[in-house]
Amino acid sequence: MHAYVAEEFTDSETAILRRYFTNLEGPVFALVNLPEVVKGALFARYSRSSKSLRRLFLDEFVGDLDLTGDVTFDATVGLDRAEQLYERVFFEYGDDSVAQLGGVHLACEQSSNLLTKILEWGRLMSYLEQSTRYLAYDQRLVSGHYRYYRPPSILDSPLGARYVGDLDRMFDTYGELLAMVQAHLHAQYPKEPGDSDFVHRQAVKAKALDAVRGVLPAASLSNVGIYGTGQGYEQLLLRMRANPLPEAGTYAEMMLTELRKVIPSFLRRVDIADRGVAWSEYLHATSEATELVVDRLFPDGVDAEPEPPEVRLLDFDPDGEDKVLAAACFSHLSGSEAAVLAAVRRCSLAERTALLEAYVGDRQNRRHRPGRAFERTDYRFELVTDYGAFRDLQRHRLCTIEWQRLGCALGADVPGVVLDAGGGTRFAESLARSKDLCDLIGRSHPEEAGYAVALAYRIRYVLQMNAREAMHVLELRSGPQGHPAYRRVAQEMHRQIASVAGHHAIAAAMHHVDYEATDLERLDTERRAAARRLERAGG
Repeated sequence: MHAYVAEEFTDSETAILRRYFTNLEGPVFALVNLPEVVKGALFARYSRSSKSLRRLFLDEFVGDLDLTGDVTFDATVGLDRAEQLYERVFFEYGDDSVAQLGGVHLACEQSSNLLTKILEWGRLMSYLEQSTRYLAYDQRLVSGHYRYYRPPSILDSPLGARYVGDLDRMFDTYGELLAMVQAHLHAQYPKEPGDSDFVHRQAVKAKALDAVRGVLPAASLSNVGIYGTGQGYEQLLLRMRANPLPEAGTYAEMMLTELRKVIPSFLRRVDIADRGVAWSEYLHATSEATELVVDRLFPDGVDAEPEPPEVRLLDFDPDGEDKVLAAACFSHLSGSEAAVLAAVRRCSLAERTALLEAYVGDRQNRRHRPGRAFERTDYRFELVTDYGAFRDLQRHRLCTIEWQRLGCALGADVPGVVLDAGGGTRFAESLARSKDLCDLIGRSHPEEAGYAVALAYRIRYVLQMNAREAMHVLELRSGPQGHPAYRRVAQEMHRQIASVAGHHAIAAAMHHVDYEATDLERLDTERRAAARRLERAGG
């Protein structure tokens, strides 16, 4: 059973919520009967609010909506309408393209930071996740508990009391360090003339949250908003059912229940023995079989570097720049691609430079990206970063990403600002507690051991992306408002595209990669937000 802390609503609130949410009791529910722009705005606000989606809707959105036409609608009872067309076209004939045309906004609340990575795996969906960068985790839920997942298999075992006690102490340490670092930052960065108290306070708080999030365990709870098509949800549910983490299976069943209230026909195959069930069994079987063979072939593992580099470019195409140039020319010529490539190779350096400059154009901001010719070459990186940075990079859907099991073997990163604030000892003590608990749980519950791992511990993963996606990822993640952990990684990946791959021209085209040092990462962003609020108030 899922350890979900249910919310309470008044009768009048319940009457409103029933029109727009398929579930008022559980952590998974779909949004219906609302304009798309409202659902999108709700999810956008959701990612930076400590409130549940239903409470956020009541507190901040209901007053701006005309609800009179929806009085008789009750979304909690599911669909009551004919679906013969979809039944015939989709289920009988298997036309997957039909399932790409119906979408659902789904909220998955109080999910662990292990589950969020499973939810956010698919490329065909959109995600917004509650951020540890903007929300403090030092407050308890209405139940009196800190915001972390309590796996039933652990609570029902002799480890239950130890698990709760250690995680409570990790959250206690988080709260102590947050106050300590904020006080240090306020003294180090006094408010500048022209900045309001609110802007300065928000910028300081953001930097403090960035610094101390590393002591939070991966069991920390998050709310995830998902938008996807029927096909996307079908694939997600099949993968979740095959996943060995029990939390994933529990959530998959809750998600299926709610989705069937909105798009039942698109999900008929999930429970069919020779279709969805067989597919999930196939995924589970191949994973287990591969693990058995790997254990047999490499019983002692493989040689591990004592201090692996944070960023390593594993694979690239030495001819990548030639191929990008040929792809840029291809649609403008009538010859074969091989002939175009040969012609490009005969060009002088000046001619090649002129061609790439014309294709890239005047990129006035990072959203101005060249066309798909940049997808002609790829880069495969091996990264060893703290789990917090991994969480942010993993959400880039077009990348190919694989990661190893979360543990403590690769050590942890302690932010310099925590040391400067005098919190190094408390931070280290909390990391040691995390490691001891992870090791203890891992002996009997290897899948659940990751819940105990603090976000400061490193994880190894590979990230593969084409040059066009690299331009997007590296320019976005190197921005001055970004978290220092992934900002540093983005900058180093950019450097290695030029220095290791030798793709100097492609790297030069990514000229919005930001290398400037910054003190309060969110200060300029908060200033711009304050200016927009002032402009709206004046309008």
